[in-house]
Amino acid sequence: MRWDAEANLELAREHGLHPQEWERLLAALGRTPNLVELGIFSALWSEHCSYKSSRAHLRKLPAQGPRVIQGPGENAGVVAVGQGWVAVFKMESHNHPSFIEPYQGAATGVGGILRDVFTMGARPIMALDSLRFGDPDAPRMRYLVDGVVRGISDYGNCVGVPTVGGEVDFHPSYNGNILVNAMVVGVAREDGIFYGRASGPGNHVVYMGSKTGRDGIHGATMASDAFDEAAAAKRPTVQVGDPLTEKLLIECCLELMSRGLVVGIQDMGAAGLTSSSFEMASRAGCGLVLDLDAVPVREHGMTPYELMLSESQERMLLIVTPGNVMSVINLCKRWGLDATDIGRVIGEPVVRATFRGGPAFELPIAPLVDDAPRYERPFRRPEPAAPATLPALRDRDWGTELKTLLAAPQLVSARRIWQQYDQSVGAATVVGPGADAALVLIPGTRIGLAATTDCNSFACGLDPYCGAAQAVAEAVRNLACVGAEPVGVTDCLNFGSPENPTVMGQFVAAIEGVAETCRVLEIPVVSGNVSFYNQTSGQSILPTPAIGMVGVVAEVRHVPRGSWELGEALYVLGPLEGELGGSRYLQIILGLEAGPVPAVDHVAERRRSRVVAELVRLGVVAATDISDGGLVTALVRMGSPDCGADLTIPWDSLVARVLFGEWLGRFLLAVQPACEPALVQACEGMELARLGTVGGDRLVVRAGKRIVLSESMAELCGLPERQLEWMEGVQG
Repeated sequence: MRWDAEANLELAREHGLHPQEWERLLAALGRTPNLVELGIFSALWSEHCSYKSSRAHLRKLPAQGPRVIQGPGENAGVVAVGQGWVAVFKMESHNHPSFIEPYQGAATGVGGILRDVFTMGARPIMALDSLRFGDPDAPRMRYLVDGVVRGISDYGNCVGVPTVGGEVDFHPSYNGNILVNAMVVGVAREDGIFYGRASGPGNHVVYMGSKTGRDGIHGATMASDAFDEAAAAKRPTVQVGDPLTEKLLIECCLELMSRGLVVGIQDMGAAGLTSSSFEMASRAGCGLVLDLDAVPVREHGMTPYELMLSESQERMLLIVTPGNVMSVINLCKRWGLDATDIGRVIGEPVVRATFRGGPAFELPIAPLVDDAPRYERPFRRPEPAAPATLPALRDRDWGTELKTLLAAPQLVSARRIWQQYDQSVGAATVVGPGADAALVLIPGTRIGLAATTDCNSFACGLDPYCGAAQAVAEAVRNLACVGAEPVGVTDCLNFGSPENPTVMGQFVAAIEGVAETCRVLEIPVVSGNVSFYNQTSGQSILPTPAIGMVGVVAEVRHVPRGSWELGEALYVLGPLEGELGGSRYLQIILGLEAGPVPAVDHVAERRRSRVVAELVRLGVVAATDISDGGLVTALVRMGSPDCGADLTIPWDSLVARVLFGEWLGRFLLAVQPACEPALVQACEGMELARLGTVGGDRLVVRAGKRIVLSESMAELCGLPERQLEWMEGVQG
């Protein structure tokens, strides 16, 4: 380490610390840190680990509720779902690694979020993803799409957790910074939850899992930095995953916990051994003594700096009572995993480490975790996009415009993506990819857990507050379409640099939009992730507050339908005319990035969603929500190539708003004629319009007696598939 003041400050800058943070570090220690200590401060004070720019605003999110067992602050959130079962879930980002090396970046993103869930004592039962790519014709973009999908597929399929849902969108703002957000839901008994706490002085610290290598060093600080043209040079910071070891790790950890051999447990995620050791000690109010010579390694000559900051995958840190250490080690060996006693829990709130007979570092815990920097970044509240001056939207070629819309990347069918994922492993999947939400049974029960990921980034760019609020509302509607009651939210908040007041203003507005909607709808936010610095050469991504929502069906009696059947009647629940502000029609057909994005009508959203969920649970209707692209795209999504519909809308309606309008909490429902009275009765007092019936092989829409749309369903259904035709040769 260079010891003169100027050299030290430069070294701190190389580690991502600002000059004022360097001064704060010196004040906290009362001395100059050695290189290992500087690396530890750099990792734990990074945006990725400390949430230093976001904590002040994350407190606005409602985190309490009658079902909440564990809210933010642990590895994952926990909510009660009935009969003594709990759902454990979280969503995380792996954006920068996936841009640098898409296959391993996406694969290890899945591995990391799996560990966040099973480290709580839960068995993962489903995975979802939320993906954002740039223009499909941009340099490297097809390579990135291919690599990300294969990474998710290969890792998830090998581990044996079904990937059952998600979303994908394309926009040029992601050309230099794609988003890969992964979500996992697990289940456990309420009395079987474990926590990441290093409790009990005298207890032992046990390392288990894969050996430590040099991959992933500085991963946390890299994730807290913006990209430039030299991003590819950062490839060594991307971790390498081994899903077969992860499967062994899942089974071994769950057996250790079921046998009561573990006091505390945490995965070595971002910042590796550094974050797991310091965070576990901080939560318990204790300290640790570590012997770095005992850490299993796969490369010769590794230094304490590398041992503490490596982000090698498939590793866990356990706190074990003295009498159980050998039982733990022997059980790990039976599962083919390394397990080594590497330290002790102490009462003093410090972490000390030795290496080759001498001290490696000694650091107080508080300045690194609880007293890490917290910033009130200046922000400039965004002005919502003004309404556009629209051309006359009468007597247009609605069929051609519909086909243009369906062929756009923004409305691409994700089938060629999810067909590479194993959706049925575990034999508990009721509804898988391609539906509004996934539905999976808790093993051995009839309780269904539903999950969805949602965010209209285009709308969030126009109005971050209303766009984020609408993402929550859409997630509620998606759960309703499989009959589920929402019980909790996890989020993944993807933005540019928080040091930019405009970006910070977008972040604050989005947080407030999510918070208000979740508060009014009484859905707690129990976990999540903030991903800043998603920008390249100063160009930020669209604000993308991805919402992951979990719901429960108390008793699954049948498979919910998302498609219509011959002879059924079609209804719209909610206003027949949607809003064009912030719509895909304006974006794609008219080339207008214009608002306004409507505010969420919380009362109407709650009422309609509850009615639809009940009707779906009873098997009265098939349902889909009306979202991107409006009513006509919902009709195509609900239909099939050989089964169309003949519909009539009022002649005095505004055809563009009926066909392509979005928002306003609307549903498209299909119902057998015998059940129509039950539907009408259930929706009494709400706006409900009967459009027509299912039949024929064309989609026909009449305004009064005039046909305004008549297109082949086979052609319409085929258009969203074509954008990803080039993926046919990709092997999952």
